[in-house]
Amino acid sequence: MTELMEFAGNLARQAGKMLADKQTKQNRVYYKGSIDLVTEADKMSEELILTQISQRYPEHGILSEESAAKNEQAIMRWIIDPLDGTTNYAHGFPFFCVSIALEQEGKVVLGVIYDPTRDDLFTATLAGGAYLNGKKLQVSSQSDLSRSLLATGFPYDIRVSADNNLDFFNAMVVRVQAIRRAGAAALDLAYLAAGRFDGFWELKLKPWDTAAGCLMVTEAGGVVSDLTGGKWSLHSPALVASNGLIHEQMMSVLRS
Repeated sequence: MTELMEFAGNLARQAGKMLADKQTKQNRVYYKGSIDLVTEADKMSEELILTQISQRYPEHGILSEESAAKNEQAIMRWIIDPLDGTTNYAHGFPFFCVSIALEQEGKVVLGVIYDPTRDDLFTATLAGGAYLNGKKLQVSSQSDLSRSLLATGFPYDIRVSADNNLDFFNAMVVRVQAIRRAGAAALDLAYLAAGRFDGFWELKLKPWDTAAGCLMVTEAGGVVSDLTGGKWSLHSPALVASNGLIHEQMMSVLRS
């Protein structure tokens, strides 16, 4: 696992540095939907990551946001978001990251999230704890929802789908200290693991948005569930994460 973590960390740093360098230059933007976009930088970051994984671990599977799945029956599978926070990135808003996770026989065992703007490398291994730049992380100790800082996001089909999180947001915002909508779910989860947020929820996330971040939350002492409070998986339609102390309070609001 040490070798795999070193590889993943170095890979995330390389991709993140490339993203940071590319942001200051011409960066073509393509739309996948009315507001869902992909940049030239997404593709470049993904190509860098996938090439190195294929060279180093050709037998491993790969699930990445911008490419078709590879070696789907493999015991080990990399789950990659080459640029989480693409809209932020395209607008020059400095809240984006590279997220890389490794799944073994259906269980996420390693996660790396790199924020090149702040040179923050979040890492976690199953039963090995979560760290930020080598310093061990612990979720916050806030036990009162009304004093909590939460994070959330809205799906790309917000204009056309009634299942758009606005009802949950309206219910929650009057019961907490504040809610932030920064636009990069993986980094939101890393911030939760670091105690910067007390809770997080979002709908319609994909495995590459959550694989690394959810491992970090649980390894830092937090709790992750689906929107009903049941067991969460990479394919759950929604995610609720917290420091554990406010989880049931969050669930009570969401259920209402």
